[in-house]
Amino acid sequence: MLTVRNLSKQIDGQSIIEGVDFEINKGTITGLVGRNGVGKSTLLRLLAGILDPDNGEVLLEGVNLTAHPQVKQSMYYVPDSMSMFNNYNVKELVRLHRHMYEQFDEQALYEWMERFQLPTNRSIRSFSKGMKALLFMIVALSTRAKLILLDEPTNGLDVIVKKQIMQLLIEDVFERGTALLISSHHLQELEKMADVVMMMNDAEIESIIRIEELQQTFKKVQVAFADTSSNPLSTLGDIEVLTQVGRVTTLLIKNDVDRSMQVLENSRPLLLEELPVTIEDLFITKLGGDRHAS
Repeated sequence: MLTVRNLSKQIDGQSIIEGVDFEINKGTITGLVGRNGVGKSTLLRLLAGILDPDNGEVLLEGVNLTAHPQVKQSMYYVPDSMSMFNNYNVKELVRLHRHMYEQFDEQALYEWMERFQLPTNRSIRSFSKGMKALLFMIVALSTRAKLILLDEPTNGLDVIVKKQIMQLLIEDVFERGTALLISSHHLQELEKMADVVMMMNDAEIESIIRIEELQQTFKKVQVAFADTSSNPLSTLGDIEVLTQVGRVTTLLIKNDVDRSMQVLENSRPLLLEELPVTIEDLFITKLGGDRHAS
């Protein structure tokens, strides 16, 4: 579906995107996470064709986006603010997208708006933030785009609207095979939706993690020892201490999981309990977590 090869972009002499490579498959949801200022929004604008790369290429179904801009008909980009449409009403918004997207499904749009009780006779300016977010998810799906790019789609929304948006997106991925790329700092939401999570750091993709492989690749445990002399943590190579409360240490084992677990078991701890690994755990260990905003 989408192939990104050696993508790079400088703005005002600063490298914002550097040597980025990844692929997104049809019918999948990919999360993009990283701290503020690492280039997530710039990457989405490059993928959408709003910015041209300095090096590398973006291919949608094998077609180069820069050389063949008509391929943009097959994708839709929803930035974190759609205020540029505030002066439109719903009918004008529909008319605009009908001209821009040959497969725009006006009937589906109005059916979705009725389903979610969105008004069809008001200006976009009068919509609440949650209503706007839901409306533009509906617009994106109504274009019948094969790839939808979303920048913080649920930021600042209440839990009910978030569930509505997530339900709408997951239904479309399942029914039409749409591919979604979602940039978000709501890690728990992404974990429920995404097939793959890409972690971005210092203008590069730090790692690409399949959610289904998360529990097999990493191990999270709580451990406590009677005294410091029986504590073997210093002998373990690739671990990350997540929290330390009294004697209880919560740690993430990142490599050689079986050997590390055997060492912990042999040390006869007072407590050794496995916990589910989350995307937040990896965010903390790989990207610095609490030391920076996400």
